Amino acid sequence: MARVPRTPSPLLLAGLLAAAGVAHFAVPEPFDAIVPRALPGSPRSWTRASGAVELMLAAGLAVPRTRRLSARASALLFVGVFPANVKMAYDWRDRPAPARALAYGRLPLQIPLYLWARAAGRPATG
Repeated sequence: MARVPRTPSPLLLAGLLAAAGVAHFAVPEPFDAIVPRALPGSPRSWTRASGAVELMLAAGLAVPRTRRLSARASALLFVGVFPANVKMAYDWRDRPAPARALAYGRLPLQIPLYLWARAAGRPATG
């Protein structure tokens, strides 16, 4: 019987971040809309920058030598994007229930993503 690793897959997290990073460039409008207005510059600049960071973190997670640092930076990214998710939840408060559920559901999702990123930087066990 194969043993199940105790550490969540850093490669799976890398794939998630890579997909999100690509989405920031392929379909930037939804991301532009959730950039907090308090940030300087254009929302598109922030969308592109965050997409580029997600792609770099994905690459870093995929390489064992840079995994630990990239995992820590990924955890910080999940904390850093939380204000955008709060803005989205606030902006979508009057939308139909399914859209509100999506926006509100993103808020607690940051916790397991943060924990996953932290765990991905630990040596594999099991």
